[in-house]
Amino acid sequence: MQKLESLILKYIDLINLEEIGAICLGFFKSSSSLSEFVMRKFGDLVCTDMHHLSSHALVNILKMFRFTHVDHVNFMKQFGEVAPQRIPSLGVQGVMHLTLACSALRILDEGVMNAVAASLPPRVAHCRSKDVAKILWSFGTLNYKPPNTEEFYSSLINEIHRKMPEFKQYPEHLLTCLLGLAFSEYFPVEFIDFALSPGFVRLAQESSKFELTKELCTLDGTVGIECPHYKGHRLSSHLQQEACEMLWNLARKDMNSKPEFLETLSLLETMLGGPQYVKHHMILPHTRSSDLEVQLDVNMKPLPFNREAIPTEDGAKLRLKHVGVSLTDDLLNQLLNGKARGHFQRQVESETGQQHIELEKKAAIPLGDTLCNGTDKSGTMERAGLYPQACMQAPQVKLAIQLTNKNQFCYGTRNLLGLHNMKRRQLVQLGYRVVELSHWEWLPLLKRTRLEKLAFLHEKVFTSAI
Repeated sequence: MQKLESLILKYIDLINLEEIGAICLGFFKSSSSLSEFVMRKFGDLVCTDMHHLSSHALVNILKMFRFTHVDHVNFMKQFGEVAPQRIPSLGVQGVMHLTLACSALRILDEGVMNAVAASLPPRVAHCRSKDVAKILWSFGTLNYKPPNTEEFYSSLINEIHRKMPEFKQYPEHLLTCLLGLAFSEYFPVEFIDFALSPGFVRLAQESSKFELTKELCTLDGTVGIECPHYKGHRLSSHLQQEACEMLWNLARKDMNSKPEFLETLSLLETMLGGPQYVKHHMILPHTRSSDLEVQLDVNMKPLPFNREAIPTEDGAKLRLKHVGVSLTDDLLNQLLNGKARGHFQRQVESETGQQHIELEKKAAIPLGDTLCNGTDKSGTMERAGLYPQACMQAPQVKLAIQLTNKNQFCYGTRNLLGLHNMKRRQLVQLGYRVVELSHWEWLPLLKRTRLEKLAFLHEKVFTSAI
């Protein structure tokens, strides 16, 4: 395929727009990629005369942009101008591919999505199970509800009923439908009960060419939180555990490979008093990403709830000395009134465009002066000889600290994608307060001084707790 790409580049000035569509379809069908350079050249050429490009060629070119994940901004902008007029006359399979390309590239164009939603209900019977699944997934992923939301979703849900024999043949499509619906807060109990039944789970694991354990886990965990009155089937505890371990291993490996995350964790441990005050784990394993959890008592002091962070032999040492940095009035005043604050404010405002967060004076917080440990699930104390019963407290505030990146948002916006929005919704339902360290705000600060970063984290954690 590399030889073919070389030939494409050699004769690219002689290739017309329809031929570009044919080339993209050939590479897409053979699961062969094109370089970013070639895709950008194709995008530039198509932008010169997209209005005269056939809809068939446009769909094929979009398939390849989706496959290569190349974000050609000008191409997508012109696509947003052309597509709404073409969608009503485009076949439903073509409509599905346009919609799926938008979601894969994280590009939310309301004009395109509204045209799709308006055109589908009258001809939903022409959809395959795959079309229904990918369209529901795309709207859910982009976290977008069109003006005709009720008509749009009711027509597609009704079509799931009619397509059940087909969904049994392609179980991955049913799970894709249900997850897309869950992102948008739709929970058709009848389908969920069927999808989590032992027979369908077995079918999904044995008959599908895809690994569907993650999808089953996400659906099951979501139902457990958002459908409190649900009485239908659930995954077996063995499969839940297997899925959680797999997802945790993936998430831990991913986060531990990111220097910005490791520095954030280290700074939080320093600020709060040690590793026992913050825990990196998956609060909601089924949402496929991890968090940094912090718990505060009624006095807004951190609780040492992370039992795994303190080996037994280190317990006695912790009783003899404090760990971490106490952020006192004097230290905060130095940060607020000294040179650091002026530098901090100017840099944050210029680089992030965000309003500078004004750090308020706070009473001294003796971080690291509480040496009691948390309880286990049964309520018993770990290392009772080291930690007196009086220290045991239920958390008043539970914080889920999230270090976000641009791939969790719609392209060029601050609108969360469906899975991540659903996760925050569920964390709130479980009583957590989400503290976001956004990439546009936090990453530039990582270049600043250690004291500036600690002050920023202190404000984020303790302001969120109020």
